Amino acid sequence: MTVPPEEALPLAQDFPEATYEQWQQLVSGVLGKTGAKVPDASVPESALATTLADGIEVRPLYTRTNGHGVPRGYPGFAPFTRGARPEGNAALGWDIRQRHTRADAAGTREAVLGDLENGVTSLWLTVGEGGLPVGELEGALEGVYLDLAPIALDAGAEFGQAAAELLRLRGQLANGAEPAAGSVLGADPLGYAARTGAHGAASALRQEAAALAARCAGEHPGVRTYVVDTLPYHEAGGTPARELGCALATGVAYLRDMTEAGLPVEAACGQLEFRYAATADQFTTIAALRAARRLWSRVVQACGAPAHTGAQRQHAVTSPVMMTRRDPWVNMLRTTVATLAAGVGGAEAVTVLPFDDALGLPDAFARRIARNTSTILLEESHLAGVIDPAGGSWYVEELSDELARAAWAWFQQIEGAGGMAAALRGGLVAEQLSGGWAERSRALARRTEPVTGVSEFPLLDERPVEREPAPQRPGGGLPRVRRDDAYEALRARSDAHLAATGERPKLFLAALGPAAAHTARVSFVANLARAGGIEPVHDPVTVDAAGAADAFQDSGTRVACLCSSDALYAEQAAGAAAALKAAGAARVLLAGKPKEAERRAEYQDAGVDEFVHAGGDAVALLTSLLDCMGVDA
Repeated sequence: MTVPPEEALPLAQDFPEATYEQWQQLVSGVLGKTGAKVPDASVPESALATTLADGIEVRPLYTRTNGHGVPRGYPGFAPFTRGARPEGNAALGWDIRQRHTRADAAGTREAVLGDLENGVTSLWLTVGEGGLPVGELEGALEGVYLDLAPIALDAGAEFGQAAAELLRLRGQLANGAEPAAGSVLGADPLGYAARTGAHGAASALRQEAAALAARCAGEHPGVRTYVVDTLPYHEAGGTPARELGCALATGVAYLRDMTEAGLPVEAACGQLEFRYAATADQFTTIAALRAARRLWSRVVQACGAPAHTGAQRQHAVTSPVMMTRRDPWVNMLRTTVATLAAGVGGAEAVTVLPFDDALGLPDAFARRIARNTSTILLEESHLAGVIDPAGGSWYVEELSDELARAAWAWFQQIEGAGGMAAALRGGLVAEQLSGGWAERSRALARRTEPVTGVSEFPLLDERPVEREPAPQRPGGGLPRVRRDDAYEALRARSDAHLAATGERPKLFLAALGPAAAHTARVSFVANLARAGGIEPVHDPVTVDAAGAADAFQDSGTRVACLCSSDALYAEQAAGAAAALKAAGAARVLLAGKPKEAERRAEYQDAGVDEFVHAGGDAVALLTSLLDCMGVDA
């Protein structure tokens, strides 16, 4: 049999072309069968839309007519949406930059050399207060070939001393070797003020940084003085658009400082590196990095600099906010997705935080997994082989555009308040970040933003992962938050109760009827209880209204939850609730929420105190249960 060539095989020609309206009709039919609420009957797919942070609505389907499917420009050309360099990361991959936060030179040196020998291409060192003393930097870098490995410093207010020491070491290379390009001295006075609240010191630090930049531009090619770090805003609960807007405002402030110090705008742009958080929300991360380059190109254009100087150098760091302390192994999955997104988004340098980063100083295994995450994506998945692989996606292009517009509006608001320094000092930034985090906290509490291993599928009997405490970094400014904060507080209460009494707080599951009737809701409630450190007691497997009281008393618990189908609830829930109350239950819960108000009132009259259902405030419920169970706060 002869197989026709591909061009002779138009696979779609025998099928009628589908229209958007036909797809809408199918969606309407499916939603009608499920009983889902449709906000606008003329646009049935609106029921499937989701709203991201910053008020951006994500539609279930993007097409040529309702999306921005045409990529903006080419890699290496303004507005740099598709990449800062013409070759992207296709030639060598991204810079695998490992972070080190130890405070001792010997331990840092051992970890640094182990990383560089096994795939890491640059180092990110915490120096100064809360990190390696500046005087020990030479010892920590002993054996490191500074003509091969760039160094990025994070020295807070001590960036001047740390920079002087690093530049001295770079100048001592043997045989006239040239230091590796790509080092970053890490000056970020506004980021330091955001972290510490030391706004009074920021002015002097900004002058020092501008003078250092002028020196580096003339004497140290390949070295950047500033890092525009969005992590202080990300870790304070900032949304993607808020982070991008803060980056723009900070970058503009530093451009003004450098030009006032005598640097041309073109040279000043070359003294900046931008640091962004990469999260497990891969599409948002990809779009944010693309939008950031487009926005910065616009700023540089407005400053009158040549277009090529608007190519933003990006360093992406897997999000500290998403890292969990419970079941930290899941963090490996989160950081893998975030690294993929950072690579696809076009970041030149990527730092993968080790999975145990939230617990203290990472061990050798955690650092190995972190660096190998990038290596696998580059060498085995060939992720960098295509420049801007998301370009042209109708969804990604529109999301990039919407994030850019939202970030620009926030940037203008900051500038209208007098610039980044004034917005930080006056509380505008803190207020906006706090509002965004409050909204996200509600989603976390209601588990509409689930956290695997914490709010979903937690393991009560997991063995704690212990690490050496990390040095305490300067604080006093914007808060540092994590997605697991509320649940971590609940689990800590349970752990203390276990240590004091030898057992965890318990919840009796009164499963009515056969397994087919109660399994789904038993699983739902058990999962919810474990998220708060409460051990579910499902013994016996099945009870009825008559036997519920005896089973409850045998369980040794104070709180019970009825679990079954709506049909069996109608027959047995009221009697079982009354029996449980009579047996001494301090609270009786019911899994589910009957639609009929009369039915809910009937159950409440019989003794049901609360309905446990999807979308309810899990943190508030679990807190009240621990209180009822006598667990100390």
